[in-house]
Amino acid sequence: MVNHQTISQSTAQLSAEELAALRENLHEQRLFRQEQLRQLAGPVTSRTEDRLQQQAASQIEVHIKLAASARMVLADVEAALKRMDDGSYGTCHLCRRPIDRERLMIVPQARYCARCQQVKEAIR
Repeated sequence: MVNHQTISQSTAQLSAEELAALRENLHEQRLFRQEQLRQLAGPVTSRTEDRLQQQAASQIEVHIKLAASARMVLADVEAALKRMDDGSYGTCHLCRRPIDRERLMIVPQARYCARCQQVKEAIR
């Protein structure tokens, strides 16, 4: 169950309508990634000829990378929905400050504020 009072306190810069739109966006992303994973899980056919085998191997590699990416995004989306439910949505996981409204509108599954995200990426 969503505690709207807790959410509104931790994301004061977001209106109820914006939060609802972000939730809908996250649900749509989840459905898209789940469908993408279902399609990628289908069989990849290979041929006996060398050229076709190489193409099939390339397709398998692309499918594997797409599936891994889809799983990562799906996990981020589901984590964001969980944060919405538990009232911690919109708070940076590192510095605990609110994530800017504009950032959440662009990347609704964001876990970090822009500053902390830059720090994390610089460390990699």
